Amino acid sequence: MAIMVDRRAVRRHVHVAKIPPRTFSRLSASSRRMPRPVIDLNADLGEGFGRWTLTDDAALLDVVTSANVACGFHAGDAATMRRVAELAAERGVAVGAHVAYRDLAGFGRRAMAVPPAELAADVLYQLGALEACCRAAGTRVRYVKPHGALYNTAATDEAVAAAVLDGMRAFGGLPVLGLPGSALARAADAAGLPTVAEGFADRGYAPDGTLLPRGTPGALLEDPQAIARHAVELAGAVRSICVHGDSPGAVDAARGVRAALERSGAAVEAFA
Repeated sequence: MAIMVDRRAVRRHVHVAKIPPRTFSRLSASSRRMPRPVIDLNADLGEGFGRWTLTDDAALLDVVTSANVACGFHAGDAATMRRVAELAAERGVAVGAHVAYRDLAGFGRRAMAVPPAELAADVLYQLGALEACCRAAGTRVRYVKPHGALYNTAATDEAVAAAVLDGMRAFGGLPVLGLPGSALARAADAAGLPTVAEGFADRGYAPDGTLLPRGTPGALLEDPQAIARHAVELAGAVRSICVHGDSPGAVDAARGVRAALERSGAAVEAFA
């Protein structure tokens, strides 16, 4: 599937604009005329529970520069969070809180009607839990990235975005990693919090710049070479690129993305 974006539009509004559709083919030629981009490579990690594991955390932490760690609501538990925080600290990988709706059964991918005050408290709770594990490991939570349905809902629903931001501000000022132009990014920008534009190497985009819903044609990219090409196309248009840790072949895909970015001339470094 060919996925394309207008780099000029994204560069003008990298922190606040939606990713436009269908012009990714311009990126390769444009990148040769631009300064060397600095790109963060992130993955969703710690997505297990008890004896059940989903992500190869150790292997992915050898590749990525930022780790979005599940905080116990869609996946993860105390032991898993502490172990991933320790592994990240050993490797110098930045840790972010992958906050979610309280939805272990649905892996956080079901939209839920949660009162704003309760959602803000849930975000604060998750941040506090992960921060405790990070402190024990000699590191700290450096940013926030919502997961799944919360990511998608906060991208379009201003009330949900405000609730997420309320929980974050109660914890302290942290950067928001998310979809450019989302309601959450706009709210964070208005509140004076840093926003970091994120692109997905292994996901397809709708014409309005949002992610295609899972289960629709083109929503998931599975071929490692296609994922790597997509990442290079995104470089310079976003500051951070995600490879989903729960996808089949995630480790190989992440390695391919990092290698392709470095071959293209990008510096792969954490943003936080």
